[in-house]
Amino acid sequence: MREINLAEDFSKHPAGRFKTDGPYSGELFRESFLVPLVRDHEPTVIYLDGARGYGSSFLEEAFGGLARQFSTPVVNELITFVSRDYTLIQRINTYIKDAKGRKASAANNFARRAMSAWTEPR
Repeated sequence: MREINLAEDFSKHPAGRFKTDGPYSGELFRESFLVPLVRDHEPTVIYLDGARGYGSSFLEEAFGGLARQFSTPVVNELITFVSRDYTLIQRINTYIKDAKGRKASAANNFARRAMSAWTEPR
């Protein structure tokens, strides 16, 4: 079993959704740490204590993005979170659970916008 201490192994100041948002984004954490573990099907414990805080954009992109890329059941099977702040774990689990629905909604919204633009009189 692999262990990641997010504050020590990545950053005490994780922030932002995308790499363009800063040097310690959720996208970078997902791509650098999480995706390789899931691809190798390696069970992992992630320790969350020690960081200065976690913005929703970082958490949603890192963990919700992982669930969109693989699946909610795979993420839940392979990753365990540890923190003294149980509400932080609850937030992450919500992002993971909601990831599939958000992806579908985004696709539906795009299709709706595309159809509206195509059918609107000019």
